[in-house]
Amino acid sequence: MKAMILAAGRGERMRPLTDALPKPLLEVRGKPLIVWHVEKLASCGFKEIIINIAHLGYKIPEFLGDGKAWGVEIKYSDEQHEGALESGGGIIKALPLLGSEPFLVVNGDVFCDYRFNVNFELHNKLAHIILVPNPAHNPEGDFALKDSLVLNNSATNYTFSGIGYYNPEIFDKIYYGKQALAPIIRDAIDKEKVSGELYDGIWHDIGTPQRLQFINRQV
Repeated sequence: MKAMILAAGRGERMRPLTDALPKPLLEVRGKPLIVWHVEKLASCGFKEIIINIAHLGYKIPEFLGDGKAWGVEIKYSDEQHEGALESGGGIIKALPLLGSEPFLVVNGDVFCDYRFNVNFELHNKLAHIILVPNPAHNPEGDFALKDSLVLNNSATNYTFSGIGYYNPEIFDKIYYGKQALAPIIRDAIDKEKVSGELYDGIWHDIGTPQRLQFINRQV
């Protein structure tokens, strides 16, 4: 299984820190966020990693290179001339690199100890997403969970972690261009084609300088 790290966002809420660096290169305990992901993916058995880049994107391949330092092969999906295509659009552009088999996607701006599964099987589902308890900045949550089936609406919702396994078929007939991932997932949920799980381990969305300071104090 291949993995994709979403790393193209501008990180407006992280300014001024992201005026000089792309958000995934911001450091947690002296190590860029994206390196935490690459190291963990390598340790979990992933050999091929695709990273999309846009805002100051050239700095990411300058730092990571081809991945040999971690025993993986890194390829880049370059959105620098188009501007960031958002999560859905970024994945769609990278599909030729991701191939025809299911793949893992993780947001480049989360910090977590979730163990990525290189052998995960989707069976008859189009996606399997990892949900987490709602953080203070997202109290209403995003999706519900009934047994292992993800629902769009329920009295109890959880937050989408930014981690998911996808069958490329979920992106069939969706136009190329800037678009979010959530509506694509919601459409598949309506067809009962999305499974999920609630993860209660370490997970942080590093979305603001304050959250970055917090995680650096906590790690």
